[in-house]
Amino acid sequence: MKTITSRIKSATVSAAMIAGLGLAAAPAAAVDLPCDTAQLIVPWGPGGGTSVIFGIFEQAIQNSDAATKIKVVTMPGQGGGLGAKEAYAAKPDGCTLFAIHQHLPVNYINGVTDFNWDGFEAVAMLTDTPEIIGAGGHVPYDDLESMLAAAKADPGKIPTGVSMGATSHFLWIILGSKTGTDFAYVPFQGGTAERVTGLLNGTIDLGGINMAAARTQRGDGNLKAFAIAANERSDLIPDVPTLKELGIDMTFSLTRGVMLPKGTPREIVDYWAEIFKGPTEDAEFVAAQAAKGTSVVFLGPDDYTKWWEATSADFVNAAKELKMGRFQ
Repeated sequence: MKTITSRIKSATVSAAMIAGLGLAAAPAAAVDLPCDTAQLIVPWGPGGGTSVIFGIFEQAIQNSDAATKIKVVTMPGQGGGLGAKEAYAAKPDGCTLFAIHQHLPVNYINGVTDFNWDGFEAVAMLTDTPEIIGAGGHVPYDDLESMLAAAKADPGKIPTGVSMGATSHFLWIILGSKTGTDFAYVPFQGGTAERVTGLLNGTIDLGGINMAAARTQRGDGNLKAFAIAANERSDLIPDVPTLKELGIDMTFSLTRGVMLPKGTPREIVDYWAEIFKGPTEDAEFVAAQAAKGTSVVFLGPDDYTKWWEATSADFVNAAKELKMGRFQ
């Protein structure tokens, strides 16, 4: 989570696709907002996966019949914490939205913010990018069972690439908590691409990899993919089993969604949920994201709240078990 980010390699969206998205955005029940354009704070820099995805939503809503449009405002810093603080302090009037993924419970655990996800009103989950448990081609094991056996035989010794204290770190922390394993964490300042490079050159043995790497760099033996942390196998890499299939009750994804400041009236929450739902029902949008290994998964305010309750508990419980951050 990151802050690690699963990178979207192509930021180009065709004009035809954007036009289609505009047609897909369904009208929502009108609310009286004090702005013609709301700002959507994306707490990372331009060009990354999150800003690219929300830029597509911005264009779709601009081309829709929505009475209030949105404008993406990138606000990098503090692993997503800077933008989170700005959104947290905003008026609950529907004119400031916040793009979120699992960085926020990580920020809370690490003391970057004094608030967790529940410092906001949940609006909608929009996309889901599952993590893939990867390894360099040089490692002597070829499946998850053998990898875990090696980790148990040599606890805390297998070099594993993460962004320390970020979501990529928590992937392995939670996996370790569920399997009784521990790893030697090697810090990487960048995201998935940097860790894949480390796997390829043998700097590290293990690390989370993205769909592009899993699809293109396994055939030559330079990379291995042991499991995908999703509910179902991916059609893009159908030979890679899920963790659940392998007996580990765990999913782990970079799941992007939208929040509003705490205290925003429910009718405004519902209004924005309906606005963001439109693009998720567009077939071209769904197909384009699927090609990148990202699923379009819409959850409305109530279901998204329940999802956050369970997901945050996984992070917090793992942090308590390891006495991390504010739980030391």
